[in-house]
Parts: sequence; C-alpha cells; structure tokens
Amino acid sequence: MRRLTAILLPVIGLLYPFLVYFGMEHVDTPVFALALGAVWLIRAPSLLKQPGGRWMVGAALAYCVILAFSGEAALLRWYPTLISLLLLSVFALSLRFGPPIVERIARAREPDLPDAAIPYTRKVTWVWVGFFIFNALTSTILTLWEPISWWTLYNGLIVYFIMGVLFIGEWVLRRRLRGKS
Repeated sequence: MRRLTAILLPVIGLLYPFLVYFGMEHVDTPVFALALGAVWLIRAPSLLKQPGGRWMVGAALAYCVILAFSGEAALLRWYPTLISLLLLSVFALSLRFGPPIVERIARAREPDLPDAAIPYTRKVTWVWVGFFIFNALTSTILTLWEPISWWTLYNGLIVYFIMGVLFIGEWVLRRRLRGKS
C-alpha cells in the first residue's frame, strides 16, 4: 500500500495535463479539485517529512479548495505553474538556508560525500532553480495565451523531455568529473 501511495502523486502529476485536456468537458471542476486534493492528502504524511513539504502540501490543498469553490475550469491549467513555483521555492530556499537540495539527494546515496562535491551540488541546484523559473514562465504563458492543446503538449510531454535532458546531462557530466578526480 505504501508503494502505491508513493507513486500515486507522481503518476497523477504526469497524467494531469491529459486528464485536464480530455476531462474538462466531461468532469466538473470541483470533482477535479476533490480528486487532486485526495491524492495530496494521501501523500501528505511522507511529504511533510521532506524539505519544503509543509509548504507544498499547504499550497496544493489551498489550490484545491480555491478550485473546488470557484468551479472555474480555467484554473485547472494553473496547476503546473503552481508546482513549478513550489519546487522553485524549495530549491532556492535550500541554497539560502542549506544544504542545497541536490546535496541532500547526493548524501542520501553517498552519506560521506567528498568536500569537493559540495560546490558541484550547489551549481546543479542552481540549474534546477533556472529550470523551474523557465518552466513556471512557459506554463504561465501557455495558460494565459495559448490553446489548451499547446498547454497539454508542453506540460504533458515537452517538459518531461527537458527534465530528462537535464538529468542525463548532469549524470554524464558527473561521471566525467569523477573520472578526472
């Protein structure tokens, strides 16, 4: 059951643009809000233990409440922007109040992380801050001025391609840097 709940939120996140695209005409906005809120509540216990988890859960649930009570289908398109802004906040605040998120992730795999790796993890965290700024802006522009088909294509496919390039690029760079040390 724990594994199921651990993958539920990411899967809903991946499918969300398509659910909105295909469901806006057939599902009332409060139903979307209720389902999304339920997913966040299911994941809340584990998210509350993570850096920035309280803010993420609180903001996501506040979004669901606004969505439910407004009934505005147009608000459904703001969810990817909200998530990007929340992740931007978590990553940026970790740079200010440390340790950076990427360092925390690295230490989870390698508790005795070499001191030389710390500046690198800080730089990678900055790259993700830049990505979240770009993603929030792109998603906002698509929400405000472009058709839902473009919004769905970007938020349901293109953004994951960009993230994949970032992950693979960082992995390749890290392997090269480790080979030189």
